[in-house]
Amino acid sequence: MDLEEVVELMEREAKKRGAAVYTLKSNIKTPFQHLVAALLSSRTRDEATVQAVQKLFSKVKTPEDIAKMDEDEIADLIKSVGFYRVKAKRLKELAKRLIEDYNSEVPLEFDELVKLPGIGRKSANVVLVYSGIPTIPVDTHVHRISNRLGLVRTAKPEETEKELKKIFPVEMWSKVNRAFVGFGQTVCRPQKPLCNECPLLNICPRKGLDEQ
Repeated sequence: MDLEEVVELMEREAKKRGAAVYTLKSNIKTPFQHLVAALLSSRTRDEATVQAVQKLFSKVKTPEDIAKMDEDEIADLIKSVGFYRVKAKRLKELAKRLIEDYNSEVPLEFDELVKLPGIGRKSANVVLVYSGIPTIPVDTHVHRISNRLGLVRTAKPEETEKELKKIFPVEMWSKVNRAFVGFGQTVCRPQKPLCNECPLLNICPRKGLDEQ
């Protein structure tokens, strides 16, 4: 199995099918925007996150902008995401921490990122990889597809991250998350995956067993 070819096939198919992850990433550029988007995306479909970040970033450019807003105003802008009121509160807390502890900058170290309100392992890795620091964020899509393809045999996303870092060369790490997520959104879906349309069917150990 040529891993570079696998990732390229996933990426090509996901883009062709308009995977939401590519729309999402086109709307966020700075580490601060990646941090906010990562917080908003938790337990939320990327289509809903896109709506929220577009509305929020039309008003917000810096942590200070969020700090000046009240929670109800933030909640109204991000109400397309799950748990939007809780996330509005977390965004206020996050902005305050960035201002007070990091001079309004986003710390680009894993151990510092996971100290921030609402930021876990996957979100921290998302911020890092899309800020040019090699790592592999593992969400449900990456975890599921890695196991379906037989790349790993793992029970938890943290284990999947560790194993994928052994399998993929560092120079490919920056491509893995987006390609797997896009492919998971459009083809290798959690339920009723499109196995008969999958460009990786010939190498997939399951060969349609999940398609039901």
